[in-house]
Amino acid sequence: MQLATAYRGRSTVAQTAVGVAVSLAPNLRRDRVSFVGTLRHPLRFREAVSALHDVVISDLRFKPKDKTAYEDWKKQEKAKEARIRSEAARAKRAELAGQKPPPMPPGLEKEFDRCRKRYWDARMKYNEYLSREDPQLWRLLMPCDPVITVSPDVLFFECFSSDESSYGCLTVDRDAFAAEADVSLGTTNVDYSWRLYEHFQEIRSYRETRFTIDPVGFEVQTKADETAYREEKIDLPQSWLRGFATLQSAMSLPARRVPVSREGVYAVLAFLKRHKARTSPRAVRFELTPGQPTTIVLEPWEKRIVLHDVPYTGPKAEVIRTWGRDRLRVLARLLPLLDGADVYLLGTGLPSFWVMRMGEMKLTLGLSGWTTNDWTSGGSALDQLAPPAEPSDAVMKGIAAAFREDTSWTLPALAAKTKAPAPAVSAGLNKLALLGQVIHDLPHEVYRWRQVMPVTLSAEVIGPENPETVAAKAMDTRKVKITADTVDAKGLRKIVGTADQRSPSELLLNADDRIVGGKCGCSYFYTGGLRKGPCRHLQAIRNKALGVDQAGATLETWYRRFAN
Repeated sequence: MQLATAYRGRSTVAQTAVGVAVSLAPNLRRDRVSFVGTLRHPLRFREAVSALHDVVISDLRFKPKDKTAYEDWKKQEKAKEARIRSEAARAKRAELAGQKPPPMPPGLEKEFDRCRKRYWDARMKYNEYLSREDPQLWRLLMPCDPVITVSPDVLFFECFSSDESSYGCLTVDRDAFAAEADVSLGTTNVDYSWRLYEHFQEIRSYRETRFTIDPVGFEVQTKADETAYREEKIDLPQSWLRGFATLQSAMSLPARRVPVSREGVYAVLAFLKRHKARTSPRAVRFELTPGQPTTIVLEPWEKRIVLHDVPYTGPKAEVIRTWGRDRLRVLARLLPLLDGADVYLLGTGLPSFWVMRMGEMKLTLGLSGWTTNDWTSGGSALDQLAPPAEPSDAVMKGIAAAFREDTSWTLPALAAKTKAPAPAVSAGLNKLALLGQVIHDLPHEVYRWRQVMPVTLSAEVIGPENPETVAAKAMDTRKVKITADTVDAKGLRKIVGTADQRSPSELLLNADDRIVGGKCGCSYFYTGGLRKGPCRHLQAIRNKALGVDQAGATLETWYRRFAN
């Protein structure tokens, strides 16, 4: 999908007579969105936005080491040591030769300005060159601009990581601003750069910080200032769109809420900082027992962190394992400002969402089940989250009409408004979230209307569901038989069975129930193996082993499965 943006100037953080002015340039290709206000607690905003920046640039995919670089490094270190010794001796002699510092050369400031302009001109040319010649590298170095939404009660910023595995959402209550003016509700992109992030670090608590989503660019454009408008076209990859939409869809599902104190978050991050796992498994295990303190276990050390503050209030005892804990490091700088946290769990191997509460600001960090994703292959457990049946047109029209009246709804209120059962409404919200129209605000427990793109997304844009996954869901589970289910010494689960065919199939599941190996006699596997995702037979056997019964499922059974 090609996303067209147009900005008037750049987003800036400027020093004023009374403090600091944060001015964000909105996307002029979208509807008018503006906001002007003065932050009551600028330090919280600085740290929260910086954590959101860390989410955007995070890329924890495995990168193999190059041995030749190490050998070159050793040679360079020897040469560097000899050069340092000679330069130190020469510098000391020069110091002794004259203690008086030389005067500042004339024209230094002009020369500095000239060099800085030359640097930024070259950087912009390099940006344009990368976007044209190497879009993949350009996406890693210059991620897509974040999305900001102005709602009647909150402002929230959204972003997606470079490795397509982490989602970040910073929610700021409107009460966080001492004064407001020129408010226009809606969603838009804002210009963002590394230089803006560096300027954010200059925000201090003792200086007034004025926050602005600049409305000037939406005024009537005259010929005199046409050069001030900068247009860009971003070719968003299908995997990025599908990953973003899939995590949004997962947020709209019922989940188990686990309160975690600031001390608990610190204990997790501190232990992971000081220890590096050498063997598998590398999960964060939540042991949940109703009425008892929640226990977080860090594998493989079996480090137990007991949360004595609030007992677990869920309906039943269970153990849930999540992955992607290295991505939690972006939360470290929020610890001094943290009031507490809530973790929302969908199930073992499924996404988890960490909500950091900082007074009137809340940061939501969404983690997929693993770092290296295959959003378009159909080999992930996330493909089993979709409702087994489409909500009716009447339900979808009722939901749309309700959001036209009000931009935020709770699930019970929306069900009462549309006069539809909660499972059908939940399936409709899940579909709208997958299409980028609705977001589930976990901290406030409401669904909000938010169009992430200027145009409505469709199945063709984000990529239709894999045909093999659709066929696996439709397969009669009575024809799926499992003959062997064992775990080897490396922790891999080997399952042997048959699925609507005579020859047996074999598959290997890793610790997060993801298919990492297999063997099947069908033509799909014979021609492509696992390169295009597992075949319908391997997926059906996995569904049977994991207890995911899609055959004959209804919206009621699907909703009950997540809501317990």
